[in-house]
Amino acid sequence: MTLSTPLLTGVPLVAGLMGPALIGAMPVQHHHAAPAITKPIVHTAKRMEVVEHVAARTPAEQRRVLDYWTPARMADALPIDMLGIVTKGNGLLNNLADKTGITAAPGLTGGKAKLPTPRLQSARPQTTTSGSRWLTGGAVTRTTGRVFLTVGGIDFVCSASTVQSASRDLVVTAGHCVKDGTGEWAANWQFVPGYRTGGGHPYGQYAARRMFVTGPWAHSADDSYDMGMVALTTADSQHVTDVVGAQRIAFNVPRGGQTFGFGYPADPPYNGEHLVYCAGRLRGDPYKQTRDQGLGCDMTAGSSGGPWLSGFDPATGIGEITSLSSFKYSDDQRTMYGPYFGDAAKALFDTAQRA
Repeated sequence: MTLSTPLLTGVPLVAGLMGPALIGAMPVQHHHAAPAITKPIVHTAKRMEVVEHVAARTPAEQRRVLDYWTPARMADALPIDMLGIVTKGNGLLNNLADKTGITAAPGLTGGKAKLPTPRLQSARPQTTTSGSRWLTGGAVTRTTGRVFLTVGGIDFVCSASTVQSASRDLVVTAGHCVKDGTGEWAANWQFVPGYRTGGGHPYGQYAARRMFVTGPWAHSADDSYDMGMVALTTADSQHVTDVVGAQRIAFNVPRGGQTFGFGYPADPPYNGEHLVYCAGRLRGDPYKQTRDQGLGCDMTAGSSGGPWLSGFDPATGIGEITSLSSFKYSDDQRTMYGPYFGDAAKALFDTAQRA
């Protein structure tokens, strides 16, 4: 999309909600798997196109991904400033090498973030909040997790959720947490459901085996289609949804309405170690730059790709995924925007769940 003054950019939270930028940090060293296969899956309409990428194809490649994410690497994986990246061009990170438009997050020293711990909040769920710790429990604490990935040799973090699917291996996240817009696909992609403080993975770690994004995201980084789905490997021969359960997914639901958004924000005042939620009524994009809906939410980098649940029951922690955390406008950091799950999202899901 083309952003008009006074907007700087509506960056996907690769920007996001993937994490603070690494200014002056050493490039992350990592091993390279065999070249992956990428192929388009074309539907009748251009916006219905689904683009696929084969990630960890063999048990050896899958093991390499899981071994890559040592506790130290997971702790050092940082998001990119969500408001300082030009999203168009060759990719979301095409300016990273010369640091154009990149700013260090507050408290970033020597490549490590010194972040305050958010204050504890009431366990009683709120129907309206711009950002609170989720202390109520329920299925959402297992189905939501952190994503760890590498783009351009640098490690990042995002959020994601399991979703009910035919394969029992599917998670939904933001497109920019899977593919760098028109640029490269993410490597070393791992999902940790029910992430625990300090890098804990009580329900296992799952590498990506196949990745899917919408055609508009892959070809033009269109924020209205910033959606990604990833088919995971099994862990100890178990499918992820058999271990942690899954949220339902719904398409073409009426706009507006009450929604709960979840994720693992990592920029201050958050530290990426806790599940956080926002809740409130959705509203349209006031700038008319996207088809997205906005939710009052101060979650920061790291929460990108976290699920937005409609019809959410706080007692059980179950709802229907109808969107996800995608981007914020530079002049309104209090509103998170998420893509509308319409026909393009359904085409993405229908393809990915059969992987």
